[in-house]
Amino acid sequence: MHLGRHISGQFNAELEAIRTHVLTMGGLVEQQLSFAMQALHKQDIELAKKVVRDDHKVNGMEVTIDEACTRIIAKRQPTARDLRLIMAIIKTITDLERIGDVAAKIAYIAIETPSPNEQKFQVSLEPLCRRAIAMLHQVLDAFARMDTDAAAEVYKLDDDLDAEYKAVLHQLMLYMQENPQDIPNILQVMWSAQAIERVGDRCQNICEYIIYFVKGKDVRHLENDDIDKYI
Repeated sequence: MHLGRHISGQFNAELEAIRTHVLTMGGLVEQQLSFAMQALHKQDIELAKKVVRDDHKVNGMEVTIDEACTRIIAKRQPTARDLRLIMAIIKTITDLERIGDVAAKIAYIAIETPSPNEQKFQVSLEPLCRRAIAMLHQVLDAFARMDTDAAAEVYKLDDDLDAEYKAVLHQLMLYMQENPQDIPNILQVMWSAQAIERVGDRCQNICEYIIYFVKGKDVRHLENDDIDKYI
């Protein structure tokens, strides 16, 4: 990724190190989300416990990167494009940490409700979670290349994720009406679905940060078609 070159080779090295660390954090978060869904679907308590244990790694990475960004701001006093990059990174790691929290939440549900009866409801989450993981993977790839075209395409994928989420809710609500005795179990699945749907929103945020860095335009709160105007 072309970040721009500076007279100070050390400044270039610092920026590259931070960018690499963000991608490492993103890879871990993606793995956490995938493991959490596997644990929920297969009722794998040990895998769920691993996700919970490893959540501190995600938190630690956020703190480390945030501190590195703070040092650069204090030491280098970046302006213009460099400052936009630092701000984009700080915001990105916040969203990645919150996606990590989603993975931990799903893992906790797998640990606390290891009921075979619930597994038939959890199957409905698989397509939703696959979409969320794919969206996260693609936005991390767009971030690695700071590719605004790819970011715009990922941004639009949230519509498909939202549609899948609504379909899952509709299915679960119909089942609750017909089987009120299963409402507690179904509610757990609905909470998981809601948490997964939020992953798409976090990915959209990262898309906005990419566009902000490259184009210098704040595209928050714009419609999909309007965002294309800034690419």
